[in-house]
Amino acid sequence: MGGSVHFLDGGGEMARAIRAHDWSRNELGPPDGWPSALKIAVGMALNSKFPKCIVWGPGLVSLYNDAFRPILGDKGHVLARSFADIWREAWPEIGPIAKRAYAGEATFIEDFPLVIDRYGYPEQCHFTFCYSPIRDETGVVRGMIDTVIETTGKVEASRQMRLLNGELGHRMKNTLTVVSAIVNQTLQTHSGQEARAVLRQRIGALAQAQSLLTQSHALDAEIGAVVEQALLPFRSGQRRFRIAGPPVRLSAKQALTLALALNELATNALKYGALSVPGGMVDLHWSGGRPGSAEPFRLVWAETGGPPVAPGPARGFGSMIIEQALAQDFMGESVIRLEPGGLRHELRTRMCHMGMDPVAE
Repeated sequence: MGGSVHFLDGGGEMARAIRAHDWSRNELGPPDGWPSALKIAVGMALNSKFPKCIVWGPGLVSLYNDAFRPILGDKGHVLARSFADIWREAWPEIGPIAKRAYAGEATFIEDFPLVIDRYGYPEQCHFTFCYSPIRDETGVVRGMIDTVIETTGKVEASRQMRLLNGELGHRMKNTLTVVSAIVNQTLQTHSGQEARAVLRQRIGALAQAQSLLTQSHALDAEIGAVVEQALLPFRSGQRRFRIAGPPVRLSAKQALTLALALNELATNALKYGALSVPGGMVDLHWSGGRPGSAEPFRLVWAETGGPPVAPGPARGFGSMIIEQALAQDFMGESVIRLEPGGLRHELRTRMCHMGMDPVAE
């Protein structure tokens, strides 16, 4: 090549690739013979830090700059290939836009959704781009310039923020419902100083569960962390709990309900059950299967070494949370039994229900 390829100067890696490419069988021919309009457009694109791809001629020959290469992912060395072939998986969506550019009409689109394959699998992405016509010295459109930036991260962050805002409103509604139930049930079965003490304890348990979810900045929680947080006030220096189980994700609502249920079980054990005597123990264990499958999930609270089992007081908030709310929020069964060895509670559901909130009413 002679001195007429100075338009490639300063163009970085892609300028060197254009110089080294074999153009003998390409419709454009060698770069020193390219039309002036193409040379100027390519020179400007190569020296831009913004992702740009020049598309030229009826064959849609692609000439792109260094900033455009990350957008291609693992598509390989596609210099001089047809723009339609490079993006064949998305061509039904972007082909008509390119056609308008070749007809002389520029198009600007923000956060355009496209499913592309650049790493060996379909990927939902978003792009803000402009397809602009490139005219020669006579005013005839010979190609177009794709000026583009990927906005997938921004769009996903915005979507996550909308989800978090919706979840926050949902959590607030659920929390107010639970607080209302706590107050109503407590005042029906307690009065005076006792009612105030019970209210403080129950609302404190709710606050602890909320704190766990807030600190995680997530829409769900891991069951082990929920158990640890809920039982923290009851775990003195003595080893009174045996706790075991695999990692399982809970939805925000499931985490709150389970934390409240464990607080009620532990409070009852402290007053009447295994934790009310020195040698009593609580065995809390759970088992599961593959996430999202129909395999069973089972959680068991079993007390041993406590005083003789006797029917407790009238069924109230604790029973409602343990037997009704747990069953509803986990879409399964929740049963309390008074066995000779001590109180036993069992929650049974399926893994496909773990981490999912039931449909809101």
